[in-house]
Amino acid sequence: MTKNAVDKYQDIRDAVRALCAEFPDEYHRKIDEQRAYPEAFVDALTKAGWLAALIPAEYGGSGLGLTEASVIMEEINRSGGNSGACHGQMYNMGTLLRHGSEQQKQLYLPKIASGEWRLQSMGVTEPTTGTDTTKIKTTAVKKGDRYVVNGQKVWISRVQHSDWMILLARTTPLAEVRKKSEGMSIFLVDLRAAEKSGMTVRPIPNMVNHETNELFFENLEIPAENLIGEEGQGFKYILDGLNAERTLIAAECIGDGYWFIDRVTKYVNERVVFGRPIGQNQGVQFPIADAYIEVEAANLMRFKACELFDAHQPCGAQANMAKYLAAKASWEAANTCLQFHGGFGFANEYDIERKFRETRLYQVAPISTNLIYAYVAEHLLGLPRSF
Repeated sequence: MTKNAVDKYQDIRDAVRALCAEFPDEYHRKIDEQRAYPEAFVDALTKAGWLAALIPAEYGGSGLGLTEASVIMEEINRSGGNSGACHGQMYNMGTLLRHGSEQQKQLYLPKIASGEWRLQSMGVTEPTTGTDTTKIKTTAVKKGDRYVVNGQKVWISRVQHSDWMILLARTTPLAEVRKKSEGMSIFLVDLRAAEKSGMTVRPIPNMVNHETNELFFENLEIPAENLIGEEGQGFKYILDGLNAERTLIAAECIGDGYWFIDRVTKYVNERVVFGRPIGQNQGVQFPIADAYIEVEAANLMRFKACELFDAHQPCGAQANMAKYLAAKASWEAANTCLQFHGGFGFANEYDIERKFRETRLYQVAPISTNLIYAYVAEHLLGLPRSF
């Protein structure tokens, strides 16, 4: 099945690989060392139309399915890049596409598809609520033809390299709603304008070269026409897009997993110790074989999630399991690759330590392993809700 899936999308793979080949390891290594943003790489992906894969053709995109989009993300990571710099441009617009007005879609989507506007940020997480999204404290109070926003967000990525952000805020106090998931709304925020009139951005240095920030809102005014869909339904709109996000992240981890396996397989075939290649030793072979099996298994679950999503079928379980399996497999492949490179694995010039750091993130975000366990326990096994 995996072979057929690969063959079916080989044209996409070849084209993405050709583009990525123009940005070799040295490019990504330098970007990482400088803690910079891979502007040229993201621009090249944008101009080639890869980041507009999920935008319908009528709005200037490619009109492809989640399956094809996942192959694009996988190949970026398998080629040594990091989709985390730009994957928001691919799926953040989903909220707008599914729930925005026709006028909003006509205004925003063509410019997102062309790259004129970047919609790479989503403001949901807060310092005191974490994954308990219904308890968010950021408020948006309607005053005339505007909403006034006050509050704080954290771990908001790519703010400095986006033009727009999807923002979730409470429009009805928690105490006044029937269900805790009601009373939150989604807004489009013009980031450059917001920085001048009520939004403060504080970068968070971290172990990965991943631009992420803490945001502070003090009487930030947002035009009422920037509300997406119905007021009070924002939490539901956000949930709609999570299956796509998790499946694409799974694909990125699968790309990482194959990258690590490719690198370590080549190395242990060439590295000679005690008069024989170390890859001849079962103590080396078996962990690499185990990592490869795990990546292949995750790959199958990724394609299952994509297949259901593209058929407009429920896929929450498959998306969560794909993300769990892929993040676990890529991390195990990373450990194996680092271990058998020995000291060289820690040297920047081999790129393993960079990819090692990058792939570790995905057991924590965008949903942690424990929350996936909780989802499976409750929704698939029928166990009592644990939180």
